[in-house]
Amino acid sequence: MERFITVAIDGPAAAGKSTIAKRVAKLLNYTYLDTGAMYRAVTYAVIKAGLNPEIEEESVKVLPGLKIDLKEDGTVLCNDEDVSKIIREPIVSSKVSYIAAMKPIRLALVDMQREMAGSKNVILDGRDIGTYVLPNADVKIFQIASVECRAKRRYIENLEKGIPSTLEEITESVKKRDYIDSHRDFAPLRKAEDAVEIDTSEMTIEESVDAVLAVIKEKTGIEIPCH
Repeated sequence: MERFITVAIDGPAAAGKSTIAKRVAKLLNYTYLDTGAMYRAVTYAVIKAGLNPEIEEESVKVLPGLKIDLKEDGTVLCNDEDVSKIIREPIVSSKVSYIAAMKPIRLALVDMQREMAGSKNVILDGRDIGTYVLPNADVKIFQIASVECRAKRRYIENLEKGIPSTLEEITESVKKRDYIDSHRDFAPLRKAEDAVEIDTSEMTIEESVDAVLAVIKEKTGIEIPCH
């Protein structure tokens, strides 16, 4: 039976996990599973349904029949609607931590993620991939960066995507999300004991990619293609 490699990248919001994971996945020809986008899609579905994303009893009502598709080109579909842009806007970003802390929703999405990870070489990033979703992942990385650095990155990203926001509100949002993610009762954000920590605060994207590739090579012994 063919054995597939799983790479888990965890860390706080806006630490650059998705950017790095996507690039590494492309270089290794692995499948990138954007778990954060899945929680954002659920948040959007809850808001669209006119429900309160801060209340679990209301939010779980969207689960029956909920369909989330992640395309190779990065497109995110929620019940066949392209939500790729709107799930990155403040209306969703400000509420996604509440959704991500709800056990019924996490269990539903974790089942989807584990099923995907069992059939191919994958890279996943999130808050609890190495500690809960894939505790036996071949490679575990805990990617961090300072609050100031993360807020600035998210601000620039929003500007490039035409999403209205200010650096001040993003900084506060990052701090708030850090607190919620690390204090939630179910699968809180924390570094797995066997994870390798990488601080990207002073790294370029290319340097961050190289750092992650080096860990993957060390842990799995696979050959890393030139790039």
